[in-house]
Amino acid sequence: MVLARPEVTPATGRTTPKAGRAGARRTATRLGLMAVPLAFFGVFFAYPVASIVSRGLKDGGRWQFARAGEVLTDPAIGHVLWFTTWQAAASTALTLALALPGAYVFARFDFPGKRLLRAVVTVPFVLPTVVVGAAFLALLGHGGLLDELWGVRLDTTVWAILLAHVFFNYAVVVRTVGGLWAQLDPRQEEAARVLGAGRLGAWRRVTLPALAPAVAAAALMVFLFTFTSFGVVQILGGPRYATLEVEIYQQTAQLLDLPTAAVLTLVQFAAVAALLAVHARTVRRREATLRLVDAARTARRPRGAAEWTLLGSVLAVVALLVLLPLAVLVLRSFDGPDGYGLAFYRALGSAGAGGGTLVVPPLEAVGNSLAYALAATAIAVVVGGLAAAALTRREGRLVRGFDALLMLPLGTSAVTVGFGFLIALDEPPLDLRTSWILVPLAQALVGVPFVVRTVLPVLRAVDVRLREAAAVLGASPLRAWREVDLPLVGRALAVAAGFAFAVSLGEFGATVFIARPDSPTLPVAVARLVGRPGEFNYGQAMALSTILMLVCAVALLLLERVRTDRTGEF
Repeated sequence: MVLARPEVTPATGRTTPKAGRAGARRTATRLGLMAVPLAFFGVFFAYPVASIVSRGLKDGGRWQFARAGEVLTDPAIGHVLWFTTWQAAASTALTLALALPGAYVFARFDFPGKRLLRAVVTVPFVLPTVVVGAAFLALLGHGGLLDELWGVRLDTTVWAILLAHVFFNYAVVVRTVGGLWAQLDPRQEEAARVLGAGRLGAWRRVTLPALAPAVAAAALMVFLFTFTSFGVVQILGGPRYATLEVEIYQQTAQLLDLPTAAVLTLVQFAAVAALLAVHARTVRRREATLRLVDAARTARRPRGAAEWTLLGSVLAVVALLVLLPLAVLVLRSFDGPDGYGLAFYRALGSAGAGGGTLVVPPLEAVGNSLAYALAATAIAVVVGGLAAAALTRREGRLVRGFDALLMLPLGTSAVTVGFGFLIALDEPPLDLRTSWILVPLAQALVGVPFVVRTVLPVLRAVDVRLREAAAVLGASPLRAWREVDLPLVGRALAVAAGFAFAVSLGEFGATVFIARPDSPTLPVAVARLVGRPGEFNYGQAMALSTILMLVCAVALLLLERVRTDRTGEF
């Protein structure tokens, strides 16, 4: 799009008519770019959520706001609210404590296998929460590794939930904080030490203030993801623990109490909106206040015993926290009734092997998931790409509000969205309940924020003078974008598509409602198998989880080879 400089008359200081027309064209272009994302989010996010909330809080056409007071004063609901907040705060604190040293190591040290390890620690973040739950069930649950070695079981305890949340969010801190840390000029801290400050004092006065916005942004994102946790708590928490998201699912799917579910949805929505508003402010502070350098200039080989010890301790944490649960998951998938072998993998081809848990062979879920994820990726790239182009200019409340809207699906109850799809999209011209496209649409809602966050920094880094030169040479806004911006952001679009594919592949909260029994996705199939007793159900769940984990890992390894900018959040 054309971003011409405003022309000002010397005598009055006012903009000329030409500059005014240019400004009007820019506004019209931005609104045109926003049209498709706004329509997409309006129809497939705001409308379903509003429908289920209104269905729950209306009785005979009249709003029943008194129901909110009844729900919020219920001691059982109060306990759910308290546990949701407490476990999110505890998970965030534990994640920061374990991941900040890793952020420093990835930012400042250069060591063999760094790129591979960076991809490995990101695998848990894109895994479905049900797979994370299955991995920790294999490690901490009945018959798990700890149970076999020492007779210790941690499933149905809060510690299993906290550890699984750290496993899931470790990469958020490493990428968000480490990405900025790698770009901070180390000479500033060295100058403070030359002036007499000690190592700790220089770090506290120079580096910590610069990192504070990134640490705050990472902490808020971890709190957001754990505050809305569903699959992990559903599998590992047992009947004793429930977050808001789990309670919404139980009230909606099991008790059919829509008024209570609607009130809890509004409570969660308000909390998520507040968190995203604070997160947006921290991101703007990080963008506006720092002078950064090339990350390639700051990494070096570790020096001295202390630095090698730090590197070793971080590698040990990664091995125990990230690699061990994944390794146990793979091991359990081969541990069949007659010893180690491929019995559970062979059973995936038969619908009857799971005792009727699934109406189709579990292996069909692999093909379903790949097809749905590809369609969701295409939708997310188109919608997210247009949204990122509209957000290229930073200023204005309109831009900030639009940016916040795009992030809402990451924190809004996926259960509410999924059930809202069934309620809202059931009449022409939007009767999609029996259409296959319903699943990719729900998955794309989660993929769009990742596309925006991956593409937007690259678009903002494009020199505005290149667009201006194209405009001077007669290029239209569309042609300027096609011939200037698109070649520069091609790799970013490829990375964005990869993340959208991986995230869509693992979406569970909404898909569990709308996936048809004869076309389950991998996460839905895993959840149904884990939820039923029987050795073959459990073994097939481990086998399907292993397949999904390998697909996600391969996708991330390919992304690490494609991407050129390694400093972003994703």
